[in-house]
Amino acid sequence: MEHRRLGRSGLSVSEISYGNWITHGDQVERDQALACVQAALDEGITTFDTADVYAGTRAETVLGEALDGVRRESYELFTKVFWPTGPGPNDRGLGRKHIIESCHASLRRLRTDYVDLYQAHRYDPTVPLEETLRAFDDLVRAGKVLYVGVSEWSAAQISDAVRTADELGFDRIISNQPQYSLLWRTIEAEVVPASRAAGISQIVWSPVAQGVLTGKYRPGQPPPVDTRATSTTGGHFIQRLLGDDVLARVQDLLPVAADAGLSPAQLAVAWVLQNDNVASAIIGASRPEQVHENVRASGVKLDPDLLARIDSVLDGVVVTDPEIVG
Repeated sequence: MEHRRLGRSGLSVSEISYGNWITHGDQVERDQALACVQAALDEGITTFDTADVYAGTRAETVLGEALDGVRRESYELFTKVFWPTGPGPNDRGLGRKHIIESCHASLRRLRTDYVDLYQAHRYDPTVPLEETLRAFDDLVRAGKVLYVGVSEWSAAQISDAVRTADELGFDRIISNQPQYSLLWRTIEAEVVPASRAAGISQIVWSPVAQGVLTGKYRPGQPPPVDTRATSTTGGHFIQRLLGDDVLARVQDLLPVAADAGLSPAQLAVAWVLQNDNVASAIIGASRPEQVHENVRASGVKLDPDLLARIDSVLDGVVVTDPEIVG
């Protein structure tokens, strides 16, 4: 497993991170979830990503249990705040009360004294940016958070946050967590250039396009049973990638992966890591075998001819509009 620095910070992260969105506490039984985390540790993954809202807070609880007893200094633990975690008006958003209380609750569920990276899960236009950044900075000064990042923020929002933090003397954000894959490239036009200028890296989610890039979904056929597309909790996220035009192109991509000596999933993960602004690609898993497969993408270098061939195959079905949010 290779590692990269996160932005211009001193924090190193594994090129492939393990994330438990949708799976832990929801689609995957506890014992299987614990086995997947152990597989990630066995393969040298040191970076683990979750969020307070995943599976109604249960995902953090499962991850905390899975990492309990592992030397805390040996891994990097990321979580997020923004989405509702309760019924009250202050149980959501990026106001100071919710940020501080959610951080404390996450630490309890994760069985730790601090998180390495605390991320604003979305931008909150209803709260002054200064209030949000001050709350994050206070958590950093209290030692409960080491670094601060964001998720799915636009280039303008990232630039505003950097400028405001500099003006107020707060620690800068060091990362953004957007959706990014062979099929979903909306960050390339604006977010990546703005991030590079500010010394910010991307930690990308869904590099395998929620399983679409494995080739298991076929045009003109119903989705296989017990896959993401048939899930009642996560199925709606994948629907926009299940058009027959997209699925047909993905089938055309399978021989490209084979010629590169990679599985389709490995090719997809390796592709996002070719972007030098990407510090880590988050993989999820419902079985340990998926972890063992996907980590083989670390350190893979794709030559320019292969990259051009990929673009040719997918021409016309790639989403690039920066106004579309993941």
